[in-house]
Amino acid sequence: MNKKKLAALKAAEHIKNNMVLGLGTGSTAYYLIERVEELVRSGYDLKCVATSKQTEEHARVLGIPVFELDEVESIDLTIDGVDEIDPSFNAIKGGGGALLREKIVAGISEKVIWIMDESKLVPALGKFPLPVEIISFGHRHLLRKMESLGLNPALRLSEGKPYLTDNRNYIVDLHLGENFDIPKIKALLDDLSGVVETGLFLNTCDMIAVGYDGGAKIIINNKK
Repeated sequence: MNKKKLAALKAAEHIKNNMVLGLGTGSTAYYLIERVEELVRSGYDLKCVATSKQTEEHARVLGIPVFELDEVESIDLTIDGVDEIDPSFNAIKGGGGALLREKIVAGISEKVIWIMDESKLVPALGKFPLPVEIISFGHRHLLRKMESLGLNPALRLSEGKPYLTDNRNYIVDLHLGENFDIPKIKALLDDLSGVVETGLFLNTCDMIAVGYDGGAKIIINNKK
């Protein structure tokens, strides 16, 4: 079975009846949504909050009850994918362009599980570019500032035009290289006007579900 699907199914074992559930975005979360549909069809009463329009559309097509974030008081569990995660449970997310909504949803969740295949486990972050969501106003000036700071930015494009997030913002992918200085980069980005949010998810999850050949396992985050 597909490693991503194995991880999603393993994490789905933590879904209980009557939960408010945060649904992640991306190729691994796709399998989670398929499993949630099965649970709903079997009688589970779930309220789901999507981290992207793509996820919302997928869930609605399958008949999964989807609510706006402001329609729920809190979220019991969010399950989402990652692009990279290090041994300290620091992650890069945002390859699918939903990093802002993913971070907001994770921030109000009682429990967070990241799902992935084993290739996402890395000794240090940085091989995968760091996505940064920025406003469109003055974005060229911000790109030049990022270049001057040595952040190696690249504006994400879609069909030759700037990629638009669900929030109508742009995304800049920073090519920082492996083992970059996380606190330094975070401080630099936090200080730049026009930056909305970064794809750095630092010690956010409570556990991870990792798919391997022939199975999946849960790894608890004892650092949180």
